Amino acid sequence: MAQPVIAIVGRPNVGKSTLFNRLSGSRQAIVHNEPGVTRDRMYAACQWGGRQFYLIDTGGLDLFTNEDLGQQVRKQAEVALEESNAIILLLDARDGLTPLDKEIVRQLWKRGKPIVVALNKVDNPNNQAQLTEFYALGLPHMFSISAEHGLGIGDLIEEVVNLLPPDVQQEPQTDEQCALRMAVVGRPNVGKSTLINRLLGEERILVSDVAGTTRDAIDSAIEWEGNTYQLIDTAGIRKKARVKAVLEKYSVIKALAAIERSDVALVLMDASQGVTEQDVKIASYAHKAHKASIVIMNKWDLAPKDSSTMHDYIPLINERLKTMNYAPIIFVSALNGQRVLDILKLAKKVGEQYARRLSTPQLNNLLQEAISRHHPPAYKGKLVKFYYITQVSTRPPTFILFTNHPKGLTVAYRRYLMNQMRQTFGLSGTSLVIKTRERH
Repeated sequence: MAQPVIAIVGRPNVGKSTLFNRLSGSRQAIVHNEPGVTRDRMYAACQWGGRQFYLIDTGGLDLFTNEDLGQQVRKQAEVALEESNAIILLLDARDGLTPLDKEIVRQLWKRGKPIVVALNKVDNPNNQAQLTEFYALGLPHMFSISAEHGLGIGDLIEEVVNLLPPDVQQEPQTDEQCALRMAVVGRPNVGKSTLINRLLGEERILVSDVAGTTRDAIDSAIEWEGNTYQLIDTAGIRKKARVKAVLEKYSVIKALAAIERSDVALVLMDASQGVTEQDVKIASYAHKAHKASIVIMNKWDLAPKDSSTMHDYIPLINERLKTMNYAPIIFVSALNGQRVLDILKLAKKVGEQYARRLSTPQLNNLLQEAISRHHPPAYKGKLVKFYYITQVSTRPPTFILFTNHPKGLTVAYRRYLMNQMRQTFGLSGTSLVIKTRERH
């Protein structure tokens, strides 16, 4: 089941971006006291009480304006509302209930989705007299908060999460659902649909030279050499500043959702353009989701080569993709089919690594050898001891390391242990997770 979506809406300058930043624990949205700063929808993957969901910050709704910018912001908000499962309507308690607030409520009622009203800028919880007029709206879920100071935020988000649709138990999977799931992700116009069409051997997905043709995730099944693969095509992920069409802006969440339900992320790049900043960003999505990954340099036939070879390009790519330099790299041309079928061979290999389970004796032999070669650094002047390690789950391979000082496992030493695992057990294509647990 796809993760539910919560949209934050309201008129301009009521504090939507401040609330978004507070709930997401980030500083993604630009916060400024000038109305209309947020024009595009911001999004973040969040979790509360064990429930995971996407949070969307929308631009300020002004239903009374005829200006082009206001209409574009309104369209953006409408797309977010259409895709949302629950709505946080943010109102400014200091300004009181305005005619625009009432019109927004009237429009939201028509959608039939759960609405929670957040009365913002209530810095003193004891001063409730100013809130009386808002109860005339007749909305059952209403909370006074201060997004800036964090007051009432916990009660608000708990109520919204409770209104989300319940988690659905997964039904027994069919043969197609048991296939290795591969999400094809990348910037617009790097050849994702062309690659899938080449793999499928048919024009099953619309191919166009206009960036952003694909807007939703599309699944296609393929059988090759006795193995079944499920290909997930996604909309191209582009920089927000360059997005024009309304529906394209929402495609990032679709692509992230596709990565989440995949086993292997096929991160497609344009070899003729090299690794761009946006390519690095997209690769980080797959890495943070802890997926097996393959870096695919498409349009290799168009790349300027001179005397350079694939082997010359690989160190440059790894340097750019530092956090995901464990992922194998393959150079293809989706247009003419060069090395395209090798992707399936490689996907099968990294998929097996993604589901790999190692025995505790294997892991502890490696741990002792790793410690003997490079002892962990001290933590606050104290000796750090690693007692033993065991694998607790797969997809991705996840391990628990028992130690006297859990915080003593530094980022550098964690990376060192992961590299030792990759070299010893061949886990070169999948993300690894090492957690610590204290033991005296």
